[in-house]
Amino acid sequence: MIIKSATFVKSATRPGNYPPAAFPEVAFAGRSNVGKSSLINILVNRRGLVRTSSTPGRTQLLNFFDINGTFYLVDLPGYGFAKVPLSVKKEWGPMVRTYLEGRRNLRALLLLFDIRRTPREEDLQLLDWLEELEVPTIPVITKVDKISRSRRETQLRSILDTTGLPRDAFTLFSALTREGRDEIWERIEAALDEQVAPVYTADDAVARESEA
Repeated sequence: MIIKSATFVKSATRPGNYPPAAFPEVAFAGRSNVGKSSLINILVNRRGLVRTSSTPGRTQLLNFFDINGTFYLVDLPGYGFAKVPLSVKKEWGPMVRTYLEGRRNLRALLLLFDIRRTPREEDLQLLDWLEELEVPTIPVITKVDKISRSRRETQLRSILDTTGLPRDAFTLFSALTREGRDEIWERIEAALDEQVAPVYTADDAVARESEA
C-alpha cells in the first residue's frame, strides 16, 4: 500500500456524528494500551497522525481517518481500562456495538492482542460480537519485540487456546521493528477488495420513507 495522504476526519460517539459512509472502512479495536495508535501510525507512515497516550482509556471516541481519499481507518475506543469512572466503562459496549451493527461500509476489523497478556472477558466478548455480526476479523498480536523469541510460542499458545483461533489467523507485529506491517496491509487490502452487499439499516428505512 502506497500512502499518499492520511488525514484526521472527525471524532464521533453515535451514528448521527459519523462521517458519510462514502468510503469503505477498516476499524481497529483492542484493550487500552495494546498499541492501536502506534500500529496505525506505522501503517500510514505518519508519526503523529494518531496521538498516543501513557494513560490507558484516555481516548473514548471513534476516530475516523481518511487514507488516500479512498477509504477510512477507524480507531475504536480502547477497553479494559481501570483508571476511569464506571460510567465511562459502561459506554464502551453500546458505542462499539452500535458501530459494528450499523456501519454498512465496514469491511473488516483488526482486533489487537498484546503478546504479554492472556485475552480477557472483553476480548472474548468482542470476538463473539464480530462472529455474530459476521464482521471479517484480522487478529494482530502486538508488542512482539517486548519478549524474547524463545517466549513467543508460549505466549502465542496462550492466546490461541483462549480465543480458539488458528495460528495462521494471526499476524505478529512490532512497532519498533515494523515486523508484520506488510502482512497486515495485505490483509487490509484483501478486505477492501471484497465486494460486500450493502446492509439494510433502520436509517435507510427512515430515508426511504421520507422520499416516498
